Amino acid sequence: MVSQSTTSSVPVAGVAERDRPGPGERARDAMSRSWRPVALLFACFAAWWGITAMRLVEPYLVPSPTTTLRVMTDKSAYIWHHSWVTTYETLLGFAIAVVIGVFVAVIMVYSTAVEKTLYPILLFAQVVPKIAIAPLFVVWLGFGIAPKIVIAVLIAFFPVVISMVTGLKAVDPEMIQLSATMGAGPLQTFAKIRFPASLPHLFSGLKVAVTLAVTGAVVGEFVGANQGLGYVILQANGNLDTPMLFAGLLVMSLIGVVLFVFVELAEKLLLPWHASRRGDAVTTY
Repeated sequence: MVSQSTTSSVPVAGVAERDRPGPGERARDAMSRSWRPVALLFACFAAWWGITAMRLVEPYLVPSPTTTLRVMTDKSAYIWHHSWVTTYETLLGFAIAVVIGVFVAVIMVYSTAVEKTLYPILLFAQVVPKIAIAPLFVVWLGFGIAPKIVIAVLIAFFPVVISMVTGLKAVDPEMIQLSATMGAGPLQTFAKIRFPASLPHLFSGLKVAVTLAVTGAVVGEFVGANQGLGYVILQANGNLDTPMLFAGLLVMSLIGVVLFVFVELAEKLLLPWHASRRGDAVTTY
């Protein structure tokens, strides 16, 4: 009986190995998934170009893509400097939000009293419009980088906490009981079972948080700053310089997309075992 089960498992493993997609197949699959958003992006630019070419809207209201790209090229050094400031504020705020968010989530999961105390406060802090309290941080912290980072942290903090709490609570209770019967302590159970199992949920929250961190940094720059993309957009709006305004918006969106892609790549590298990252994942069309 043992020899039959052993021999029968070998072909299954061989079939699974043969069915694993190769590099070419994975590349074709990536292209098949990416052509739709690329096509939609080109369609949006074509519609933008058509509207401006037919002068359906006045150029001082909506500049053409050519004019916007020319501004981005001619003032590339200016835009690059302010883009780097916003990116730095975003990354720093995002990193702080991740560290504090994960720490708070762990405490909330392991302490019901803390969860019942903090959850209403976190919810209240999330629903308060950040643009309304941003001037307070400028008054308290000045016009430097500090208020921008604080606003980015506040906006990105909530998705990190909620996703981490959900991931830690989604662990199968039987796995926790099994680790306890095998003599694992709370720290070992967290490191070997709870934390790895929560990573898929955490990365879902990180992808939301990193884009919100860009918004938080720009909101802080709207209120009070002398550099950053928020400052560029605010100055362009005051001067009715719509090409620069559109250029700032495009670069800000590009920063958010690039940071989202980096988090996506990190998830792909750290979670190759997850069902969404395997080649045999089921997709519904």
